[in-house]
Amino acid sequence: MKKVAYENAYKALKGKLRNRALNTSKIKFGGVAGKDVYNITAPFISSGKTIIAGRVESRDSEHSIITFFEEKGGTWLPIADANTFNMQDPFFTRIHGELILGGVEISPSPCGTPGKLTWKTIFYRGESIYDLKRFFQGPEHMKDIRLVELSDQRIGVFTRPQGEKGGRGKIGYTEVNSLVELSEEVINEATLFNQFNDDEWGGANEIHLLKNGKLGVLAHIACFTENMTYRHYAAAAFVYDPVTKEYSELEMIASRDLFSSGEAKRSDLEDVVFSGGLKRQGNGKATLYCGIGDAEAHWLEIDDPFCKFEAPKVKAPELASLSC
Repeated sequence: MKKVAYENAYKALKGKLRNRALNTSKIKFGGVAGKDVYNITAPFISSGKTIIAGRVESRDSEHSIITFFEEKGGTWLPIADANTFNMQDPFFTRIHGELILGGVEISPSPCGTPGKLTWKTIFYRGESIYDLKRFFQGPEHMKDIRLVELSDQRIGVFTRPQGEKGGRGKIGYTEVNSLVELSEEVINEATLFNQFNDDEWGGANEIHLLKNGKLGVLAHIACFTENMTYRHYAAAAFVYDPVTKEYSELEMIASRDLFSSGEAKRSDLEDVVFSGGLKRQGNGKATLYCGIGDAEAHWLEIDDPFCKFEAPKVKAPELASLSC
C-alpha cells in the first residue's frame, strides 16, 4: 500500500466534498472552573448514563484531568460521583464485556532535563466508570495504543512507536489472546504499516469491529509546516483485515476548516483536529467527535468512512442502493 502525503490527502478530501457544507457544532461544557475541555471520546453508555470523557486542562498547561461528563440542558457537566484520572486524551473500548478506559500519563523525563516530559499510555478496566482499576501501562514514550475485541474474541492491539523504529510516529498492529498477555515486549514487536512519509506522522484513535470482521480505524495524520512553526492535524480513517493482514489506503475524513470557528491553545495549534471518536448512525452517516486547537471539542457529521468496506460485492448499478 502506497503512502499518503498530508497535502494530497487534504486535496482528495476537498475534491470529494466539492464545497459541500457539513453539519457541525462546538460542544458546550460547564462545571470546570473555566478550564478547557478537548480531545474527547464519542458518547458511550455506562451505568445507565450517556457519557463523554474529556481532557480538562488550563490553557497554559499540559497537566490534564480526564473527567466524565453527562449532558444536562444542552451543557455537558462533570459527573460528581465519578472518579477522575490524571491523564490526557481519553479513549474507551469494551473487551470481553468489560469497559476499558485509557489515557496518556505524563511525568518528568528520566533524563533529568528540567521541564522535559515523558509519557506512557495507561489502561484501566472495570464493569463501569465507577469501578475502574489500573491494569497495564505501555512502553515509555508511546501514545496511541488502542485495543479491540476481534470477531474470534482475540484482542487486536494497535501501536504507535516513535524514534528509531517509528520515526515521528507510525501505526503498528499485533494480537494477543487476552488482556493478561499484554506486555511492553508484545507492543514493541508489533508490525508497522507503511502509511506516512518520514516527515509526517499519525496514530490510531478508535477501532470499530465491522460486520465482516475487518477493523475500521479512526486515526489522525499530521505534519509540520516547512519552517517547523505550525502543526497540521486532520482526522483520517482506514480499514485493516486481521485475517489477510491487508489494509486500505489511509483517507483524510475531516480537516479544521470543516468545523465551526473557535479558539486554540496557541497559534501553532490553530489547525489541529484530534480524532476522538466516531458514532456510526447506520444510515451511511457518522458523527465525528474531535478535539479542536487543543482547546475545544466539536462534532461534525460526515459520510461513514467504513460503509464501503462492509458492503457486499455487487454489480455496479446496485451500489447506490446500499446502506450500512
